Amino acid sequence: MKTRAYSPIAQYYSYMAVFMAAASCSSSYGQIWYLSLDKDTGCGFQTKQRYRFGWFSMKLKLVGGDSAGVVTAYYMCTENGAGPTRDELDFEFLGNRSGQPYLIQTNVYKNGTGNREMRHMLWFDPTEDYHTYSILWNNHQILFFVDKVPIRVYKNNGEANNFFPNEKPMYLFSSIWNADEWATRGGLEKTDWKKSPFVSSYKDFNVDACQWEDPYPKCVSTTTENWWDQYDAWHLSDSQKMDYAWIQRNLVVYDYCKDYERFPTLPVECPLSPWE
Repeated sequence: MKTRAYSPIAQYYSYMAVFMAAASCSSSYGQIWYLSLDKDTGCGFQTKQRYRFGWFSMKLKLVGGDSAGVVTAYYMCTENGAGPTRDELDFEFLGNRSGQPYLIQTNVYKNGTGNREMRHMLWFDPTEDYHTYSILWNNHQILFFVDKVPIRVYKNNGEANNFFPNEKPMYLFSSIWNADEWATRGGLEKTDWKKSPFVSSYKDFNVDACQWEDPYPKCVSTTTENWWDQYDAWHLSDSQKMDYAWIQRNLVVYDYCKDYERFPTLPVECPLSPWE
Protein backbone atom coordinates (compact mmCIF):
# COMPACT_ATOMS: atom_id res chain seq x y z
CA MET A 1 0.00 0.00 0.00
CA LYS A 2 1.16 3.50 -0.75
CA THR A 3 1.92 5.54 2.35
CA ARG A 4 3.89 8.64 3.08
CA ALA A 5 6.35 8.05 5.91
CA TYR A 6 7.50 10.95 8.00
CA SER A 7 11.25 11.32 8.32
CA PRO A 8 12.48 10.95 11.93
CA ILE A 9 12.86 14.71 12.35
CA ALA A 10 9.49 15.47 10.77
CA GLN A 11 7.92 12.74 12.87
CA TYR A 12 9.32 14.30 16.03
CA TYR A 13 7.87 17.70 15.26
CA SER A 14 4.50 16.31 14.17
CA TYR A 15 3.76 15.26 17.77
CA MET A 16 3.42 17.04 21.07
CA ALA A 17 3.11 15.63 24.55
CA VAL A 18 -0.37 15.27 25.98
CA PHE A 19 0.67 14.68 29.56
CA MET A 20 3.78 16.67 30.37
CA ALA A 21 5.38 14.08 32.60
CA ALA A 22 9.00 13.04 32.92
CA ALA A 23 7.86 9.51 32.21
CA SER A 24 7.24 10.41 28.56
CA CYS A 25 10.44 10.36 26.54
CA SER A 26 11.68 9.74 23.03
CA SER A 27 14.92 8.72 21.44
CA SER A 28 16.93 11.24 19.44
CA TYR A 29 14.85 13.03 16.82
CA GLY A 30 11.73 11.18 17.93
CA GLN A 31 12.48 7.90 16.16
CA ILE A 32 11.01 5.92 19.05
CA TRP A 33 8.54 7.11 21.66
CA TYR A 34 8.47 5.39 25.04
CA LEU A 35 5.32 5.78 27.13
CA SER A 36 5.57 4.84 30.77
CA LEU A 37 3.01 4.32 33.53
CA ASP A 38 3.56 4.16 37.27
CA LYS A 39 1.19 4.67 40.19
CA ASP A 40 1.58 8.43 40.10
CA THR A 41 1.50 9.31 36.42
CA GLY A 42 0.79 8.14 32.90
CA CYS A 43 1.64 9.87 29.66
CA GLY A 44 0.83 10.17 26.00
CA PHE A 45 1.27 12.17 22.82
CA GLN A 46 -0.83 13.40 19.93
CA THR A 47 -0.50 14.83 16.46
CA LYS A 48 -0.62 18.56 16.05
CA GLN A 49 -2.65 18.09 12.88
CA ARG A 50 -6.20 16.88 12.37
CA TYR A 51 -7.23 14.65 9.49
CA ARG A 52 -10.45 13.69 7.78
CA PHE A 53 -10.17 10.38 5.90
CA GLY A 54 -6.97 8.57 5.02
CA TRP A 55 -4.52 5.85 6.03
CA PHE A 56 -2.86 5.92 9.47
CA SER A 57 -0.25 3.46 10.69
CA MET A 58 2.06 2.99 13.67
CA LYS A 59 4.35 0.27 14.97
CA LEU A 60 3.92 -0.63 18.64
CA LYS A 61 5.62 -2.93 21.11
CA LEU A 62 3.46 -3.51 24.15
CA VAL A 63 4.20 -3.79 27.86
CA GLY A 64 5.77 -7.15 28.65
CA GLY A 65 5.39 -9.37 31.69
CA ASP A 66 2.59 -8.77 34.18
CA SER A 67 0.60 -5.87 32.72
CA ALA A 68 -2.81 -6.60 34.23
CA GLY A 69 -5.01 -3.51 34.33
CA VAL A 70 -2.75 -1.52 32.00
CA VAL A 71 -4.21 -0.19 28.75
CA THR A 72 -2.02 0.98 25.89
CA ALA A 73 -4.12 3.06 23.50
CA TYR A 74 -3.62 4.20 19.92
CA TYR A 75 -6.62 6.05 18.62
CA MET A 76 -8.15 8.92 16.67
CA CYS A 77 -10.42 11.50 18.25
CA THR A 78 -11.96 14.84 17.34
CA GLU A 79 -10.87 16.51 20.58
CA ASN A 80 -8.40 16.30 23.44
CA GLY A 81 -10.84 15.14 26.10
CA ALA A 82 -13.70 12.70 26.32
CA GLY A 83 -16.15 15.29 25.06
CA PRO A 84 -19.88 14.53 24.92
CA THR A 85 -20.07 14.91 21.12
CA ARG A 86 -16.72 13.43 20.10
CA ASP A 87 -16.05 11.06 17.23
CA GLU A 88 -13.40 8.42 17.93
CA LEU A 89 -11.72 5.32 16.47
CA ASP A 90 -9.91 3.17 19.04
CA PHE A 91 -7.23 0.56 19.29
CA GLU A 92 -6.91 -0.42 22.97
CA PHE A 93 -4.49 -3.13 24.08
CA LEU A 94 -5.64 -4.74 27.32
CA GLY A 95 -2.85 -5.91 29.60
CA ASN A 96 -2.64 -9.37 31.09
CA ARG A 97 -1.18 -11.52 33.80
CA SER A 98 2.08 -13.13 32.76
CA GLY A 99 1.48 -16.00 30.38
CA GLN A 100 -2.02 -14.92 29.40
CA PRO A 101 -2.78 -13.51 25.94
CA TYR A 102 -3.17 -9.82 25.24
CA LEU A 103 -6.57 -8.73 23.98
CA ILE A 104 -6.99 -5.96 21.43
CA GLN A 105 -10.20 -3.95 21.73
CA THR A 106 -11.50 -1.70 18.96
CA ASN A 107 -14.33 0.78 19.30
CA VAL A 108 -16.09 3.44 17.22
CA TYR A 109 -17.79 6.59 18.48
CA LYS A 110 -19.98 9.08 16.70
CA ASN A 111 -21.30 12.20 18.44
CA GLY A 112 -20.23 10.81 21.81
CA THR A 113 -21.94 7.44 21.43
CA GLY A 114 -19.71 4.38 21.50
CA ASN A 115 -20.54 0.93 22.88
CA ARG A 116 -19.38 -0.64 19.62
CA GLU A 117 -16.63 -2.78 21.06
CA MET A 118 -15.00 -5.78 19.49
CA ARG A 119 -12.24 -7.81 21.14
CA HIS A 120 -9.74 -10.07 19.43
CA MET A 121 -6.86 -12.28 20.44
CA LEU A 122 -3.65 -11.84 18.49
CA TRP A 123 -1.75 -14.57 16.65
CA PHE A 124 1.61 -13.46 18.07
CA ASP A 125 3.10 -12.07 21.27
CA PRO A 126 2.87 -8.26 20.86
CA THR A 127 5.43 -7.69 23.61
CA GLU A 128 8.35 -9.38 21.85
CA ASP A 129 8.68 -7.13 18.82
CA TYR A 130 7.08 -4.23 16.97
CA HIS A 131 3.92 -4.88 14.98
CA THR A 132 2.00 -2.52 12.73
CA TYR A 133 -1.48 -1.30 13.63
CA SER A 134 -3.35 0.71 11.01
CA ILE A 135 -6.66 2.41 10.28
CA LEU A 136 -8.11 3.02 6.82
CA TRP A 137 -10.91 5.58 6.97
CA ASN A 138 -13.02 6.78 4.07
CA ASN A 139 -16.70 7.54 3.60
CA HIS A 140 -17.50 3.91 2.74
CA GLN A 141 -15.79 1.94 5.49
CA ILE A 142 -13.37 1.94 8.39
CA LEU A 143 -10.85 -0.91 8.49
CA PHE A 144 -8.71 -1.83 11.49
CA PHE A 145 -5.53 -3.66 10.46
CA VAL A 146 -2.89 -5.63 12.34
CA ASP A 147 0.21 -6.25 10.20
CA LYS A 148 -1.85 -5.58 7.04
CA VAL A 149 -4.49 -8.12 8.11
CA PRO A 150 -7.99 -6.61 8.48
CA ILE A 151 -9.39 -7.63 11.85
CA ARG A 152 -12.46 -5.39 11.78
CA VAL A 153 -14.68 -3.91 9.08
CA TYR A 154 -17.05 -1.07 9.97
CA LYS A 155 -19.28 -0.14 7.05
CA ASN A 156 -21.28 2.94 6.15
CA ASN A 157 -24.73 2.57 4.62
CA GLY A 158 -24.43 5.58 2.34
CA GLU A 159 -27.21 7.44 4.13
CA ALA A 160 -27.36 10.09 6.84
CA ASN A 161 -26.93 8.17 10.09
CA ASN A 162 -25.69 8.43 13.64
CA PHE A 163 -23.20 5.54 13.65
CA PHE A 164 -20.54 6.27 11.01
CA PRO A 165 -18.09 9.09 11.84
CA ASN A 166 -17.45 10.96 8.60
CA GLU A 167 -18.00 14.65 9.31
CA LYS A 168 -15.35 15.76 11.81
CA PRO A 169 -11.54 15.78 11.48
CA MET A 170 -9.58 13.85 14.09
CA TYR A 171 -6.23 14.00 15.84
CA LEU A 172 -4.18 10.85 16.46
CA PHE A 173 -3.33 10.00 20.05
CA SER A 174 -1.28 7.42 21.92
CA SER A 175 -1.37 6.91 25.67
CA ILE A 176 -0.87 4.44 28.48
CA TRP A 177 -3.14 4.42 31.51
CA ASN A 178 -4.56 2.31 34.31
CA ALA A 179 -7.99 0.75 33.84
CA ASP A 180 -7.88 -2.14 36.27
CA GLU A 181 -11.54 -1.63 37.12
CA TRP A 182 -12.43 -3.31 33.79
CA ALA A 183 -9.47 -4.05 31.50
CA THR A 184 -8.31 -7.51 32.61
CA ARG A 185 -10.91 -10.24 33.17
CA GLY A 186 -13.58 -7.62 33.69
CA GLY A 187 -11.67 -5.99 36.55
CA LEU A 188 -10.94 -9.17 38.51
CA GLU A 189 -7.20 -8.79 37.93
CA LYS A 190 -5.75 -5.63 39.47
CA THR A 191 -2.56 -3.80 38.55
CA ASP A 192 0.50 -4.89 40.52
CA TRP A 193 2.26 -1.56 40.98
CA LYS A 194 5.36 -3.32 42.28
CA LYS A 195 5.93 -4.29 38.62
CA SER A 196 5.90 -0.68 37.42
CA PRO A 197 6.96 1.25 35.48
CA PHE A 198 5.02 -0.25 32.58
CA VAL A 199 6.51 0.83 29.26
CA SER A 200 5.18 0.59 25.72
CA SER A 201 7.01 1.94 22.68
CA TYR A 202 6.01 3.38 19.33
CA LYS A 203 7.80 4.07 16.06
CA ASP A 204 7.38 4.48 12.28
CA PHE A 205 4.31 6.67 12.16
CA ASN A 206 2.91 6.75 8.62
CA VAL A 207 0.06 8.87 7.35
CA ASP A 208 -1.45 9.41 3.91
CA ALA A 209 -4.52 11.51 4.57
CA CYS A 210 -6.44 14.73 4.08
CA GLN A 211 -4.92 17.16 6.57
CA TRP A 212 -7.53 19.53 7.93
CA GLU A 213 -7.12 23.27 7.62
CA ASP A 214 -9.89 25.59 8.78
CA PRO A 215 -12.39 26.44 7.58
CA TYR A 216 -12.44 23.65 4.99
CA PRO A 217 -9.48 22.10 3.15
CA LYS A 218 -9.61 21.50 -0.57
CA CYS A 219 -8.64 17.85 -0.16
CA VAL A 220 -11.98 16.99 1.47
CA SER A 221 -13.73 17.39 -1.88
CA THR A 222 -11.01 15.54 -3.84
CA THR A 223 -10.39 12.47 -1.66
CA THR A 224 -11.14 10.10 -4.55
CA GLU A 225 -7.86 11.22 -6.09
CA ASN A 226 -6.15 9.23 -3.31
CA TRP A 227 -5.78 5.45 -3.20
CA TRP A 228 -7.45 5.27 0.23
CA ASP A 229 -10.72 6.65 -1.18
CA GLN A 230 -10.82 4.94 -4.56
CA TYR A 231 -13.01 1.97 -5.46
CA ASP A 232 -10.56 -0.69 -4.30
CA ALA A 233 -10.49 0.90 -0.84
CA TRP A 234 -14.27 0.86 -0.49
CA HIS A 235 -14.40 -2.88 0.17
CA LEU A 236 -12.13 -5.79 1.05
CA SER A 237 -10.02 -7.35 -1.67
CA ASP A 238 -10.27 -11.11 -2.26
CA SER A 239 -7.10 -11.79 -0.26
CA GLN A 240 -8.28 -9.51 2.54
CA LYS A 241 -11.58 -11.39 2.65
CA MET A 242 -9.68 -14.65 3.21
CA ASP A 243 -7.64 -13.13 6.04
CA TYR A 244 -10.71 -11.51 7.58
CA ALA A 245 -12.67 -14.76 7.46
CA TRP A 246 -9.85 -16.56 9.29
CA ILE A 247 -9.79 -13.85 11.95
CA GLN A 248 -13.56 -14.11 12.40
CA ARG A 249 -13.40 -17.89 12.82
CA ASN A 250 -10.46 -18.05 15.18
CA LEU A 251 -9.70 -14.87 17.09
CA VAL A 252 -12.88 -12.93 17.87
CA VAL A 253 -13.50 -12.88 21.62
CA TYR A 254 -16.37 -10.39 21.75
CA ASP A 255 -18.61 -8.76 19.14
CA TYR A 256 -21.20 -6.24 20.26
CA CYS A 257 -23.33 -7.16 17.25
CA LYS A 258 -23.79 -10.64 18.74
CA ASP A 259 -24.50 -9.51 22.30
CA TYR A 260 -28.29 -9.85 22.39
CA GLU A 261 -28.39 -9.57 26.18
CA ARG A 262 -26.80 -6.13 25.99
CA PHE A 263 -28.66 -5.13 22.82
CA PRO A 264 -32.06 -6.87 22.54
CA THR A 265 -32.47 -4.73 19.43
CA LEU A 266 -29.12 -4.68 17.68
CA PRO A 267 -27.60 -1.34 16.61
CA VAL A 268 -28.67 -0.36 13.11
CA GLU A 269 -25.22 -0.86 11.56
CA CYS A 270 -24.93 -4.51 12.64
CA PRO A 271 -26.76 -6.00 9.60
CA LEU A 272 -24.40 -4.27 7.15
CA SER A 273 -22.27 -6.86 5.36
CA PRO A 274 -18.47 -6.55 5.70
CA TRP A 275 -18.06 -8.54 2.49
CA GLU A 276 -19.62 -6.06 0.08
